[in-house]
Amino acid sequence: MLGKLSWAAIPFNEPIAMGASIFIVVGMLGVLSLITVKGWWPYLWREWLTSVDHKRIGVMYVLLGLVLLLRGFTDAIMMRSQLAIAAGGAQGYLPPEHYDQIFSSHGTIMIFFMAMPFMVGLMNFVVPLQLGVRDVAFPVLNAVSFWLTASGALLVNVSLVVGEFARTGWLAYPPLSELQFSPGVGVDYYLWALQISGIGTLLAGINMVTTILKLRAPGMTYMRMPVFCWTALCSSMLIVAAFPVLTATFGMLLLDRYAGMHFFTNDGGGNFMMYINLIWIWGHPEVYILVLPAFGVYSEVIATFSGKALFGYRSMVMATLAICVLSFMVWLHHFFTMGAGANVNAVFGIMSMVIAIPTGVKLFNWLFTLHRGRIRFEVPVLWAIGFMVTFAIGGMTGVLQAVPPADFVLHNSLFLVAHFHNVIIGAVFFGAMAGYYYWFPKAFGFTLDRRLGAVSFWCWLIGFYLAFMPLYALGLLGMTRRMQHYADLRWQPYLIVAELGAVVILGGIIATIAQLVVSIRTREARRDLTGDPWNGRTLEWSTSSPPPAYNFAVLPQVDSLDAFWAMKQRGPTAAPERYEPIEVPRNSPNGFVTAFFAVITGFALIWHIWWMAILGLACALGTLLVFGWVERGEDEISGEQLAQAERARLRQMGST
Repeated sequence: MLGKLSWAAIPFNEPIAMGASIFIVVGMLGVLSLITVKGWWPYLWREWLTSVDHKRIGVMYVLLGLVLLLRGFTDAIMMRSQLAIAAGGAQGYLPPEHYDQIFSSHGTIMIFFMAMPFMVGLMNFVVPLQLGVRDVAFPVLNAVSFWLTASGALLVNVSLVVGEFARTGWLAYPPLSELQFSPGVGVDYYLWALQISGIGTLLAGINMVTTILKLRAPGMTYMRMPVFCWTALCSSMLIVAAFPVLTATFGMLLLDRYAGMHFFTNDGGGNFMMYINLIWIWGHPEVYILVLPAFGVYSEVIATFSGKALFGYRSMVMATLAICVLSFMVWLHHFFTMGAGANVNAVFGIMSMVIAIPTGVKLFNWLFTLHRGRIRFEVPVLWAIGFMVTFAIGGMTGVLQAVPPADFVLHNSLFLVAHFHNVIIGAVFFGAMAGYYYWFPKAFGFTLDRRLGAVSFWCWLIGFYLAFMPLYALGLLGMTRRMQHYADLRWQPYLIVAELGAVVILGGIIATIAQLVVSIRTREARRDLTGDPWNGRTLEWSTSSPPPAYNFAVLPQVDSLDAFWAMKQRGPTAAPERYEPIEVPRNSPNGFVTAFFAVITGFALIWHIWWMAILGLACALGTLLVFGWVERGEDEISGEQLAQAERARLRQMGST
């Protein structure tokens, strides 16, 4: 009846896991109780859970990323604490089987459920506004994409309470992830969570590509699009090209585990190195799926706060497109040691160095934009400057590892861990935080506290260098990654410094939470009534903060790059004599209901509860069909309503 599920799935004999489980369950029940007592359910259902507005969906993506940042960082600080004390005869406080789950869940959560939702959320919120349009191409599909991503995140966290998570690392290499060596449900949680969320990400990529190619404001040619739109386009094209590979790869591993097939079992005629090739054919483009939108954020921030147009716009676009293409030509540098031969390694080593060239072009363009600019050192600029220094170091260590003989020495060492975090934290996370601070006033209508924002930045910057620079040294000293304990006491001082760095980063996270709380409490004094608190250059700043559901009462006419800046130089224009009616899509519960059944289906497949899996899958498909074929129509906003709303907005802007 319940397949493999039994009371043994609850970690009663593991105090740390049980304590974390109780904390999560009590926390969720507390939140649900608060919402019920306050009577917020109708508002949440109407304005958020069933919304198809790209802005609301973008905010929910970012919120999901921030919440999962807390979960992923909890894993990180547990690992750093374990390694700081587990030296020589001391074994630390985490048993090996628990430690293996922690480093696996840390990587999985931070990449798939923190970085990806954060970047997709920024793209969702900003791109239609920068393009001067009213929504994405497929609003309901956008909601389905988000809720499928949230479903995958929920399944990963359910594994903390019921069962276990994978002990294989964040990419689940076979043969360790095959049934013979991982007979529990941990790998199944990993695979089904990522299959469900991967479908959501793929749909989001298709939606974003269609939006950018087909829904631009009148006059906005490709070479008049903001750089952030270009990076969003290239990132989304990479999603469309790479995520089917991930889905197929996980599908084959699932068939190995569930149907006894042998795609990746060497003893059965398969080849586990084929899995590693396929996972990295997805995996290296994934790095650029994350980092390209961050590059777009830096371009917007640096141009805005320098008071100048971005230096070398065309070269920036060409560099972005070059990275998009080259990202599929370097995957083998992740396993030079597989034995492919000197010629193969040489080709991929050279390509790994070549892809650094367009990245260097971007770095110099940002520096030249800052040169002789009237720089305002607001918090987003701090993140951007911190990125340029940190990413340059990470890029150089990456080029070093692109040399096959050097990689033979450094492969699988903590040097690699330091390099990877140098890129992901220094580029992706710093970019996410710059975008969060930069566009927060546009989303909510008030600015964030600058002082606490600066505290958060400095804690992250200093904490990062304390946490990861020692790992470069440890890698050169021979310490490999994924060690739960080590015998060489000479390594311990480095790991204690790394633990101190994690504590400093914790201070940055606390400062970010405090910043949000303080800013909400003082929001009336921080109101942005102009819609343009930073003196921006692109079209999102031409509408009110927060923007109305329809974004623009009249679609803007674009005749140059930095369209809003050009409009401000020309001076105010007269309001139209009459407004045409606008149709906006109605809310739809499609995404939320589909995700509910997706969670049930995923949980049932993990635990081999076949009747529940069939029922959940049927209900999920039925939901999609019912809401897909029912003609819900759209709500119309009349010209009179638009005129009234626009007059009120102009009066508000004129009063500032």
